[in-house]
Amino acid sequence: IQGMPYGNCLLLSDGPVNNSTGIPFFYVTPKDNTVADLLKNPMASVTLPEADGNFCRKNVIDPEDPRCSRLTLMGQMVTVPPEEVEFAKQAMFSRHPVVRKWPRSYEWFFMKMNIEHIWLQSWYGEVSAIAVEE
Repeated sequence: IQGMPYGNCLLLSDGPVNNSTGIPFFYVTPKDNTVADLLKNPMASVTLPEADGNFCRKNVIDPEDPRCSRLTLMGQMVTVPPEEVEFAKQAMFSRHPVVRKWPRSYEWFFMKMNIEHIWLQSWYGEVSAIAVEE
């Protein structure tokens, strides 16, 4: 619906396993409504649950339970510049090898988020702002 936010699940990677950068990279197609919207208005947010954190795993708590931390990144989605494409490719393909088999006819390309704000929700609705530099 034009003018309304649109949520979607996208694969992301912040670098190869031994070289995480904290910058989320995405492998996307312009045929996806999310990407079409981002190309018109690049503002976005990404929420990451504490799926592998010690507290949730140790206490056998569902990652979507409010007691498990959530990190929300907000910023602008931009096309990865040519000089960073090889790194983005290594980042994505090393963590999600299946994307190599995705149909080439979908015109896949790489985007990344230029993070402007970070929020950490660590307990039933409590939110803390984290400096981007951290």
